[in-house]
Amino acid sequence: MTTTTTDLPRSWRQTFIVLWLGCFITGMGFSMTMPFISLFINELGHFSHFQLNLYSGLAFAMTFISQALISPYWGALADQKGRKLMCLRAAGVMAITIFATGLSTNVWMIITLRFIQGIFSGYISNATALMAGETPHNRSGRVMTAMMTAGVTGNLIGPLLGGTLSGWFGYRIPFFITGGLMFLVFILTATLVTEHFTPITKATMKPMREIIDELPNVRLIGVMFITTMIIQASVMSINPIVSLYVKQLMHNHGNISFVAGVVAATPGLGTLIASSRVGRTMDHLGPQIVLLTGLAVATVLFIPMVFVTNPWQLAFWRFLLGLANAALTPAVQTILTLDTPADAFGRIFSYNQSFQASGAVLGSIVGSVISGAFSYEMVFIVTGLTLLVTLILVFVTRSKNDPNLTPNN
Repeated sequence: MTTTTTDLPRSWRQTFIVLWLGCFITGMGFSMTMPFISLFINELGHFSHFQLNLYSGLAFAMTFISQALISPYWGALADQKGRKLMCLRAAGVMAITIFATGLSTNVWMIITLRFIQGIFSGYISNATALMAGETPHNRSGRVMTAMMTAGVTGNLIGPLLGGTLSGWFGYRIPFFITGGLMFLVFILTATLVTEHFTPITKATMKPMREIIDELPNVRLIGVMFITTMIIQASVMSINPIVSLYVKQLMHNHGNISFVAGVVAATPGLGTLIASSRVGRTMDHLGPQIVLLTGLAVATVLFIPMVFVTNPWQLAFWRFLLGLANAALTPAVQTILTLDTPADAFGRIFSYNQSFQASGAVLGSIVGSVISGAFSYEMVFIVTGLTLLVTLILVFVTRSKNDPNLTPNN
């Protein structure tokens, strides 16, 4: 973090540290509970293989369905009221809904609470937008990468902690702990985050049509939205079924929760290792080159995942995938930051969040249906092909002359 905060005001450093910690806890809380939700659901009833895969997909998807629908409204409100308020809204409601999920007595209670959580969620995206507005452009690559590292670090620790707690105390305990931690995030954000924001009245706020007309490369921004959706879909097509796939690979023997936690965590470890280098590379070579490289490597890495015969092979290839993933979301966010006017950050990032949520819905449902109807291996094949199409789309529409995306040499 020191390389990112040097020579910037003390209030900026404090805000960065608190928001980084908030994103870390949010990422950790999500990964403490989500990789094991299918196993939690399995304890709440007697389900067939197809039903369990479908309900697991729905439990994942419901948060993102509501998020996709409501994000543009929150984005417009963020441009009027500021991103700090949006962070507080997300942390406060998530604390309540996640804690309540641990009290669930049936699968539909879990699905309903996840839907409500999605309506008010969005801490990481709003914290990222807040930092984008507070950071000089020549540091955007490093700061966007650092903010992503927060969630990734949490995602790395979460499955290991969640798997251990679930194995010792049951699947409800991680939800209770996550709810308490999100309340802590609410308190820290309320008291320690400083946002230099000038409120924009609804009457003076530029219409979205006018903002689109002012963008230097509208087509590129649209492609970044689609890329965000596909990246998230590629992640979520696997996440809902990781623990079930590990269970199959282990032939239903051994400490499945812990091993599933390790497998779920390995991409985060890879991303954490690569993220610092990726951030500096983006500031020198430009985010478009980094994004194309990351997509190409990620596409290739899905091929060997089809042929794994034990969970440790799967963990190895997912670790390498994490190295490639370090180049994906931060590169997209950096392109959006550099190519979007400051007074439209909230709405542009909210639309990006809607596409991200749509990708999560698409990925979790498609992954669950494919794994239930065909096989887990088929999920990796479809995901790899989707990333290949995205790589081609980004390459064709990349900007060659946009001054905002010119590398800093």
